[in-house]
Amino acid sequence: MLERLAGFHPLVIEGMSGYDPRDPEPVAQRILALLTEQWSAEKPCKPLILVTQGDPLEPRGISAITRLVSDALDVPRALAFLDHHIADYHKPNADCYRVELEVAFSSLVDYLQSGDPGVIERLEKAIDAGLSEKNARRASEGGPALRDYYFDFAMLQEVTKAACNQICGDITLVHTSEPVAEYSVSSFYTVGLDLDLIAGGQIVAYREERTYEP
Repeated sequence: MLERLAGFHPLVIEGMSGYDPRDPEPVAQRILALLTEQWSAEKPCKPLILVTQGDPLEPRGISAITRLVSDALDVPRALAFLDHHIADYHKPNADCYRVELEVAFSSLVDYLQSGDPGVIERLEKAIDAGLSEKNARRASEGGPALRDYYFDFAMLQEVTKAACNQICGDITLVHTSEPVAEYSVSSFYTVGLDLDLIAGGQIVAYREERTYEP
């Protein structure tokens, strides 16, 4: 599967799940416009594959948006999923629409560690530190701690992007909102940036289309 993945340019879209209140259609259209702008000077040299991370199908949010983008670009999708012993519900509940490649988290971890034995430990420490900081802020605001599953899904998110970047030689990351919610799993994208596992130039920041008053 990793050898097949190497033949593609991975497009990763991250954002709110089903709690996103917006109509997914205009969000998808805006993402497509931003990608066109990003690639206007230089398009990816490999065919695209849209990499998903196991979100179940919902009428709004990331699963609905990624379906629309995949259809509009007419590209296949790849599914990165947590192994059964980590989250036995993850793969069975994942939206598999247009999915042609399935890759387990453990396979991506093994690939990264084969080239850099310390990379997973650095990721774990950075995500733990990020969780501690966020929980301290939530406590000061009178809010509850983030759920335990945040660690596993933040690891999946960052390992997926880091491995895709190395396997394929490049990656494009798009967020579905701006700013990225402070207490979302998506907010941990800064970990991959700080550890130089992805680069700032590979990120397409979501922004609404500007309107001008006459």
